[in-house]
Amino acid sequence: MGIEKEIQQTHFRSELQKMGINLIYTANWLNEKVSHMLLEYDITQQQYNILRILRGSDVPLSTLQIRERMLDKMSDTSRIVDRLICKELVAKNACKSDKRLVDITLSEKGMTLINQLDILNEKIDSIMKCIDEKEAATINQILDKLRDANEHS
Repeated sequence: MGIEKEIQQTHFRSELQKMGINLIYTANWLNEKVSHMLLEYDITQQQYNILRILRGSDVPLSTLQIRERMLDKMSDTSRIVDRLICKELVAKNACKSDKRLVDITLSEKGMTLINQLDILNEKIDSIMKCIDEKEAATINQILDKLRDANEHS
């Protein structure tokens, strides 16, 4: 179904405006799908993202380092980490090299959960099954071009 039918809007100022609205709508649509999948695990997408980041790091990370790697740059990383600590999914320890920082690491419980969540990769991929690898590469190039062009303006 086209964006026109989805949002019941038949006129756009330009194809660029339509593309922008389509990107926002589709990102929100995908966001909702993934959030729904995470419900049964009682975590948010931001919490999932932090667990994924920590699993991919060989060393403990500070909240600043985690924030740099987050998909959602607007998130309050410290608050999200605190919620993960309450759920015993991550641990916070004093940084040995800089006493002003704290090191965040995955707990055993967090590692178990993030490993269980790997099954979601297949479910997320199945949402995109109508797009082949070549089309995905083209879309990635276009999205990277859009961000890169506006990074310096």
